[in-house]
Amino acid sequence: MSSNSFDLPIDLLRGRQSVKWRRYGPDVLPAWVADMDFAVAHPIRRAMERMVADQDYGYADRPDGGAESYLAQAFRARMKTRFDWTIDTDLVQPLGDLVQGMFAVISALTEPGDGIILPLPAYPPFHMSIRDTGRTLVPIAMRDNGTRRVIDFAELDRLAAVPGTTMLLLCNPQNPTGRVFSREELDAIGKIAVARDLLILCDEIHADLIFDGATHIPIASLSPEIAARTITLTSATKSFNIPGLRCGVVHFGSGELRERFHRRIPKKVLGTPGIPGIDATVAAWSHGQPWLDDVLVHLEAMRDHVAARMEAEMPQIGMRKPEGTYLAWLDCTQLPIATNAFTFFHDRAKVGFNPGEDFDPEASQFARFNFATSQPIIDRIMDRMVGAVRQANR
Repeated sequence: MSSNSFDLPIDLLRGRQSVKWRRYGPDVLPAWVADMDFAVAHPIRRAMERMVADQDYGYADRPDGGAESYLAQAFRARMKTRFDWTIDTDLVQPLGDLVQGMFAVISALTEPGDGIILPLPAYPPFHMSIRDTGRTLVPIAMRDNGTRRVIDFAELDRLAAVPGTTMLLLCNPQNPTGRVFSREELDAIGKIAVARDLLILCDEIHADLIFDGATHIPIASLSPEIAARTITLTSATKSFNIPGLRCGVVHFGSGELRERFHRRIPKKVLGTPGIPGIDATVAAWSHGQPWLDDVLVHLEAMRDHVAARMEAEMPQIGMRKPEGTYLAWLDCTQLPIATNAFTFFHDRAKVGFNPGEDFDPEASQFARFNFATSQPIIDRIMDRMVGAVRQANR
């Protein structure tokens, strides 16, 4: 039994119509897609229950000028309270999906063939957004400096200086490495962007999921000069575990960026998030912090527990402790295995991770491990991994 009020039993998880628990067979324990195995915060449940009880499914009106303005106002309050970032709600565009927003921003603010710098490894839709819009991927490897993965700023500056390179696609906190970039790192990125006339498209969807010792700083909050070339994507869906409710925002760092965007992407092309997503997001941002505080304590404990067991029982697997997110990037290059890391653990341990090559074509011996679950499930996953690794070492 778990001591956390938000943990859910495995039988309930398997009974859901959830991609996480249904993608693989019933004999596989899933630790892949970024979805937490937790009950949602009570304020979110109350918002959903009120809608069902009132059968309130018509065209929605909300305070502060309508549903989208209601969301933008909640976003502004959240950013000020959580990150001391003051934003203008006129520069906020609600939308149903951050990947949709990513595609739209790239389509609107860059040209076919333009180079887009992407630190690797990177969330698979980042790769797709560059490829499928006809832009050119400009990869920069995040190198391991012995304690964490970092960006080589001299290399970033060199790539940004190449004619036709117009955008940096950044993720902070970084998926899949769990890096939370420091103020110094973000300043260095921003200065290069200003000097090289580079746009920054920054996904900050994991901004609330930060562990002790790290601080999330929205890159657009650093200075007006950096903000003027930054587009921020964010949502409550990861931190409050409501991805199926489809609600997020794009924030433009200047009115000029917003106008450039809407000259190519009219607002009606994006559609609007559904009212369940808006109400859930406002409830989360406005009243869900006590739940999130408890979840963060648990996630940090699970991170440390996984790292300790890895070091003690599977030292061949490298794992830098993530500073944020609930994702660990596992380096399995020292394992004596003939397949990629995903296949090894899927077939031999009956554990489903994300394949490393989805994040970087050169990372087939890596895997992404989602540890946002209860300790009993974590230990079942780890026990299976230990058994498979011991067998491979014989």
